[in-house]
Amino acid sequence: MALDHVECPQTIKTQMLVAGAGSTGIAAALAFARAGFSVTLAGRFPSPLAGRTVALFEASLRFLDALGVLDEVRAKSCPLATIHMIDDTDQLLPVPDLRLSAEEIDLAAFGLNITNDDLAAVLTAHAKKAKAFDIIEADIADYDFEDDGATAILADGRRIEAEFLIASDGRASKARAAAGIDTKEWTYPQVALTLLLSHELPHDNISTEYHTRSGPFTLVPLRGREGAPNRSSLVWLMHMRDARRRLAKPREALEYEIEDYAKSELGAMKIDSDIGQFRMGGMQVSKFTAGRLALVGETCHIFPPIGAQGLNLSLRDVADLEDCLSSVDLGNEKELARALTRYERHRRADIGLRTHGVDLLNRSLILPYLPVDLLRGAGFVAMTAIGPFRRAVMREGVLPHLVLPRLMRKDEQRPQHARDSRLA
Repeated sequence: MALDHVECPQTIKTQMLVAGAGSTGIAAALAFARAGFSVTLAGRFPSPLAGRTVALFEASLRFLDALGVLDEVRAKSCPLATIHMIDDTDQLLPVPDLRLSAEEIDLAAFGLNITNDDLAAVLTAHAKKAKAFDIIEADIADYDFEDDGATAILADGRRIEAEFLIASDGRASKARAAAGIDTKEWTYPQVALTLLLSHELPHDNISTEYHTRSGPFTLVPLRGREGAPNRSSLVWLMHMRDARRRLAKPREALEYEIEDYAKSELGAMKIDSDIGQFRMGGMQVSKFTAGRLALVGETCHIFPPIGAQGLNLSLRDVADLEDCLSSVDLGNEKELARALTRYERHRRADIGLRTHGVDLLNRSLILPYLPVDLLRGAGFVAMTAIGPFRRAVMREGVLPHLVLPRLMRKDEQRPQHARDSRLA
């Protein structure tokens, strides 16, 4: 199929239109093209994100393997073999450290850590090389929804007519707004600073998370590079006044402060990237589907970067939607409605559980109340002392058992273009 800067007719017709060209959108286009649909991806490829990385857990890696990109992702990633959580809140009663090892649940690693920019580059390059779907690099100005499809109106006047629309255009989604789906948003008194670091001592594939009164301070191992064999990414949640103060510091002074927060466990630190910052907040949507539209990724969920659930949850949205729609005749209204009801039910349960869990953990850190501290401490003690409970929590984090789409199951992945044989 044609890609990029080709002459396009005034009206473009497709079965599946994916709005939004970030990592989630490209993954959705690859997944539905793989299932045998004609797919068009429309949107602008995102700008680089300073200091941002993503930890891809086992279910996401299986999905990327099904899409054919896992080897390229692995080549730019670092394994996460152990997660070490340390309470640094100075609460009244001491809380034991918690170490979670992937070996306990029969995995070599929980997943892989990769920069957002590297992941986006891998997915984009694969999509352009595979030529499995059309890519239109243009802004979408508006949408029209009909009973039998959806139309995207581009800023240059062209129209894309689709039988179904997958909205992956982010937290300010025009598709979601045009469909009349309401959102509930909230903020936290925190800012996250994100940056990449090189350091003196090896990380041994251990992700270390210090729980402080302003939020987590998390060092996640990165793949080394020439001249910097030991590298990590840092996600540092803090109060807004502290973010302003730290961003105003000379870089060397900030490096010393980061080393101090990390208890010098990794030795001397050097900032290796630009410093990103973003305000902490959350978002929920009133529904995940509307007519011939489904929401995936940050169009339908946003929460703080705790537990690395963000992109993993977004990829699960895509895999779940593909599972629900892969054998559906889009022209059959009843069949499509049943599939979307199933998707709605799955996403409401999965996203709701993780949204409330992350919100509870974050608030338990920034609210210095003894009953809350005791509850959080009891959770750490239970995880440390009760092996079956600890292993169940770890498995749920990397391989959710309630909603695990077929493309994320190790031995049950649907053959490529399975839809074609059904239509034949």
